Amino acid sequence: MTKTTQPAKQVNEVVQRAKKTLNDLDAKSWVKATKSWFVINPRSRSREQMSHPAKYPEELVRRFVTYFTKEEGWILDPFAGVGSTLVACRESDRNAVGIELNKEFVDIGQDVLESTAGNGYQALLQGDSLSSKELITEHFTEEAPLFDYVITSPPYWNMLRKSRGGNKSVHKEREEQGLKQYYSESENDLGNIEVYEDYIKGVTKILIRLSPLLSDKAYLTIVVQNMRDVDGILRPIAWDLARELSKDYDLRQEMIWCQDNKKLGCWGYPTTYVSNVHHHYCIILQKRPIE
Repeated sequence: MTKTTQPAKQVNEVVQRAKKTLNDLDAKSWVKATKSWFVINPRSRSREQMSHPAKYPEELVRRFVTYFTKEEGWILDPFAGVGSTLVACRESDRNAVGIELNKEFVDIGQDVLESTAGNGYQALLQGDSLSSKELITEHFTEEAPLFDYVITSPPYWNMLRKSRGGNKSVHKEREEQGLKQYYSESENDLGNIEVYEDYIKGVTKILIRLSPLLSDKAYLTIVVQNMRDVDGILRPIAWDLARELSKDYDLRQEMIWCQDNKKLGCWGYPTTYVSNVHHHYCIILQKRPIE
């Protein structure tokens, strides 16, 4: 009887298709994950994590990393804070590297990681994200990996240093509790930049410098929020970053992360329109193919 190689060929075709897929999701899960807005209310934080004034939730990270990567994929967060991205990656069996300027936040993040169940390799490095390439190269004794995905949330300009109303805001509540009001006093901290245009340039420069660290066609998700300044003018952080970053990356889409568990403040009453901002923009970009 003549042997056929067809089954082996079919297996090979299946393997090759699997290598090209973006993630491990089935069709139903894929469709649900592409809804352009969603609600995520962060889980409670430990006292140590509360020292970070603007931590984003692990649930948000997990939603994105399970869509944009497969298990054992490599994720990079250049503004890692207390390590939310790394915790979510451990819980999702992904590898991750985070870079954080503030040593206090690095120490907290490492403690949380040690108590988190899961798999993969996660490293939280202290340093300036402007030097991400050098920090990562130095960390890995052998050749550093190429990253399949970037997810991060840079400081929302100097929002944390500004009081924009007389209501008892979360900012004022933190002050009463003796918690940090802003990230640091470092001159390298983007949250300390006074000129808005310089802030946009600073974030853009850092994210563009990541390109050589990324695999071909890797996606990036930048979580930001537009900001009403003390003069009542809206600073369109998300839109300005999207415009500037699209000069080097392909701008693919946006998603809206909504929170419905935040308290409503009586802002502007009874003379001036001021909204309660309970949403964030998740800007989706992609590395351009090498020509």
